[in-house]
Amino acid sequence: MIKDINNFKPINSFQKYFSIYLSLLFLLGIYYLHYKHNVSNDSSISEYLINYQGGFVRRGLIGEILFLYSDYFNLNLRFQIFLTQSAIYTIFLILIFNLFKSFQKDVIMLFAIYTPIFLLFPIAELESLGRKDPFLYVFFLSLILIKNTKFANIFTLLVLPIFCMIYEEIVLFSPFIFAVLILKNKSTTFKSTFKLSLLFLPSLALILYFFMYPLSMENHKIMADSLMNVFNERCYMSCYLVVGNDITSFNNMVNYIWGAHSNVPIILMRYFLVILIGFFPIFFLSFHSSFKNDIFFTKIKLRNIFLFLLVCYIPIIPLFVVGGDWGRWIGMMITFTTIFYFYLYQNDFISVDHSSITRKLFFFKNKKKLVIFMFIIFAFGWNQKTTNVEDVASKPGYKIPYNTVKRIVGWGSFQLLQDTAIIKWHRKIVE
Repeated sequence: MIKDINNFKPINSFQKYFSIYLSLLFLLGIYYLHYKHNVSNDSSISEYLINYQGGFVRRGLIGEILFLYSDYFNLNLRFQIFLTQSAIYTIFLILIFNLFKSFQKDVIMLFAIYTPIFLLFPIAELESLGRKDPFLYVFFLSLILIKNTKFANIFTLLVLPIFCMIYEEIVLFSPFIFAVLILKNKSTTFKSTFKLSLLFLPSLALILYFFMYPLSMENHKIMADSLMNVFNERCYMSCYLVVGNDITSFNNMVNYIWGAHSNVPIILMRYFLVILIGFFPIFFLSFHSSFKNDIFFTKIKLRNIFLFLLVCYIPIIPLFVVGGDWGRWIGMMITFTTIFYFYLYQNDFISVDHSSITRKLFFFKNKKKLVIFMFIIFAFGWNQKTTNVEDVASKPGYKIPYNTVKRIVGWGSFQLLQDTAIIKWHRKIVE
């Protein structure tokens, strides 16, 4: 039973309002995926244009399936991409609801679940909506739901390589996957834990192959020509990233991202604050949570969950060195972190020091209105942008419905009162 925090009762109405929240995200997600799918230069579409027509290449599995399927049945490729994006996003939201529905939540958990860098982010930043990130989350959530230990092991051995062919960055989050396997197998020795690590060998070998033998320019041309000849689609953006990005081009990637930047301190400070504020609720919970004594991680001095999370983040660090989509990767980090923490909590793998949490939050005792106000500002008042060169966005709780209504009713061409002071202020500050 959750102890009372800040003199508030456990939130018994969570499931009702969370289902409404997810339903709104679903409706907005489907609407904007449909809105985006005919945009000629949308990066989320280009990820699904990568295929195997020019050879075996990373991120090409879904694109190849859609290519063959659409060609055989004479279907519109972009619309099939939209259906695929909608399906995986819907599955993700259903699995998220399933994860959070079955245990009581308190106030600090509410902040952790509703942090704007988590579920709200792709809706607030449409550039990130429709990317392949949800495939990673669906794999992780599916693994968590598997009750049979042997099936979980087989699922990792055989299915993880398939997801690596969809989006290879899943391997960077393998510490979270590995931790779940250790817990499911009740592994308590180094020998048994090492055996579990062998389940990742096929996936790691596949990733190594992709970066040792990237797509050549000649084979990329074949892929591009096939898209143009069959579907009249231009191969762009994400398609070009699979050409020549091998393990020998690390310095080139670093120079491309950082060579032209003169505002590196500003970028670092901005994302330090994004992580500090956005991760604070889950980090606060994790800092006051520990693995129980009979779990393997206590033997390797990783009893505290916060320290354990910091170790899990180590493989992800190179992403921030060689790429610029920091907002997306922050979103991926918080998603894996939140899913993992509440998996631990729900399955009683951890102990939470509720009394220490209560003492440290004494300021908010009997201040329900203040907490509600802070929650609204925290959850709906800001979000990170997709790339590291962009400033933090504000007021997604207002901008999302405003911009949605504006697109639906065609306010973009509505000229009445356009020159008034309030409309000019709204266009400059809000839009």
